[in-house]
This record gives sequence, C-alpha cells and structure tokens, in this order.
Amino acid sequence: MIIVIMQIQGNKLSNLQLELLKIFSFQLTTEQLLEVRKILGQYFANQAINEANSRWDEKDWGEEKATFFLENDVRTQCQKS
Repeated sequence: MIIVIMQIQGNKLSNLQLELLKIFSFQLTTEQLLEVRKILGQYFANQAINEANSRWDEKDWGEEKATFFLENDVRTQCQKS
C-alpha cells in the first residue's frame, strides 16, 4: 500500500527502504523497534568509520595530522545560495 502511494506521488523508495518494508511487514514492539534502530545505527556508523580509516591510510596521515585536526577548525564554509 505504501509503495503504491509513494509511486503515484512520484517519490521513489530506495532499495534499502523497499527491502525493509518486505522484511518488516509486521508490527514490532517498541523494544524491537528500538533494537532495530540501534543495529542500523551501529551498522552505518561502522561503515563511516571504515571509510574514514581507509581515507586516513590512503593519505598516510599520522599523529601530527590528528593533532592538527583536533587543534584547528578545518571545516569548509557553507556556500550561501
């Protein structure tokens, strides 16, 4: 039902959203829902950490670079439209 409504409105669901709809087509308890959220959060956090570690290794950064990042504001400024 949700998929049909989303497609009619022109919104596309991601492959992850479609898969989760198939897997969890039943009602979860609040505890189960919180556990699923926690698991998904941990999964994506680990993915981000692994990607950051790969980039760090590719650039061969060491302790000096870590200290630099900790002591300096190196964020890029947002572009105002």
